[in-house]
Amino acid sequence: MQLSISGHHVDVTDALKSYVEDKLQKLERHYDHITTAHVILTVDKLRQKAEATIHISGAELFADADCDDMYAAIDKLTDKLDRQVLKHKEKNQDRHHGR
Repeated sequence: MQLSISGHHVDVTDALKSYVEDKLQKLERHYDHITTAHVILTVDKLRQKAEATIHISGAELFADADCDDMYAAIDKLTDKLDRQVLKHKEKNQDRHHGR
């Protein structure tokens, strides 16, 4: 999976990069056809926001999350993406099995 991480009004430190990489690697456990992921980390006054677009075979998934803490926002983001990936995977399996 190709991963690009950018920040708006925030310095993307090595700690943040490695945290995002670790969290997104967990998505590949559920579905290994993820090709690219674009993550944008943003700070707006007191709100920390994380958003991501993931390209997988047959679809493009988007999710965003905001919280007071950047790490919590990344956690929420990966939870949302995980649910979307599982839903997409179930849809694909249902189509192949004729349901």
